[in-house]
Amino acid sequence: MSADKRTRLKQWLESGEASLHPLTFPQRELWEASAVPIGDPANHICCLIHVQGPISPEDCRTSIQQVVQRQEALRLSILPGKERPLQMVRKTGEANFSFRELSPAQIQPEALDELVGEIFRAPFDLVQGPLYRVELLRRGAEDLVLAFTIHHAIADGWTLGVFVRELVGAYLHAKMGSTEPLPPVPLTYTAWGAAERAFWQPAELEPRAAFWKKTLAGAPRLWSPPSGPATLSRWVTQIPAALCTGIRELTRRSGATLFSTLLAGFQVALAQWTEIDDLVVGTPVANRGKPAVRETMGYCASNVPIRGRIDRQRPFLESLRSVHQTTVDAFANAMPFAELVHAMREVATPEHNPIYDVRFALQNHPVPDVAMPGLSAKLRMRGTGTARFHLGCEVTEQGEALEVVWLFRTSLFSQAEIEELDRLFHCVLTNACRAPETRIAALTTARA
Repeated sequence: MSADKRTRLKQWLESGEASLHPLTFPQRELWEASAVPIGDPANHICCLIHVQGPISPEDCRTSIQQVVQRQEALRLSILPGKERPLQMVRKTGEANFSFRELSPAQIQPEALDELVGEIFRAPFDLVQGPLYRVELLRRGAEDLVLAFTIHHAIADGWTLGVFVRELVGAYLHAKMGSTEPLPPVPLTYTAWGAAERAFWQPAELEPRAAFWKKTLAGAPRLWSPPSGPATLSRWVTQIPAALCTGIRELTRRSGATLFSTLLAGFQVALAQWTEIDDLVVGTPVANRGKPAVRETMGYCASNVPIRGRIDRQRPFLESLRSVHQTTVDAFANAMPFAELVHAMREVATPEHNPIYDVRFALQNHPVPDVAMPGLSAKLRMRGTGTARFHLGCEVTEQGEALEVVWLFRTSLFSQAEIEELDRLFHCVLTNACRAPETRIAALTTARA
């Protein structure tokens, strides 16, 4: 840090304009237990917010400014520290907003994808901040796209839904003629982090670490660290409503959860695809059980590894009940991932995530679609095109159906290979719903 910046920082701290706080446990994961450098675009969380309505750039800027003042994370940057980095929270902040009128050529889908990709991949200055950006792209008089990029250090998937709700709320607040600021959040991000640090003392961590050392002992890795660029590809498919009805009925009959049923099917498909019967899959947890934190923007989520051992002679229904119990035990012993990696004596290496290579998620964070007379807003997740994991499967409920998003490293897998994994996943679920007592070995060979 330059002498000028040090002087300015000292002035901010002495005047109360800024305050310093330790990293939260999720933030520590990015610095201590991640396979990608902190400045890599893989750590950017990105979405497009499609807006229909008579919203001007100034309306948008004013609304963002209101959210910035309410949400501490949007005034947060990261400073180097003696042992580990520190969070610096500014008392005030200006909306990091820009506006662009699109030309007819830029409105075309391929050109727009290229443009937003450039916006999403642009780096952040972690020290200077802010660690988010909003660019308003106008395609027509009342046809707008907000490209929202935010660094993982201050956001998770849940944060995006909070941002959309707050943005619309701030807009309506202003349109009703109010000049008052939005009310403060029930729990700031740094207060949440302090409460987590107070809870995760050795008495809580040590028995959980013992559980994981036993649970993960001898677990194989699925792939060696890959070479070549960490290029990510994204492919979207769907589990149709008719099959989803069967999946939910199987879930009810087995006494499991929808997550456990989908995970059990995914494990069988992955075992058949990789020819490996001992699998560790990581899954995110929102970590927002307390109502007070559900309105808070920030990185609160954590990761839980789940180990599955596939016995091909076992009936699927019996295996599903076992997967459900394993999942319950894993969640009951969840601990901050940075602490788990430390306890397992794992070391993150470039392009190779510690403990697990595959991410499986049933997304349950709120993704609001706003619709009212004269205004609508729809949020759609996007990616930067760089990979944090070798393989990911993200399932999201869409009405009666399920959207399945496959994320994969192109240096490891081809599109055709992922399509085969998707086919196996559908086949396992279809046959398991049709005959839950079928042996696992027959689920991928029987006709779906």
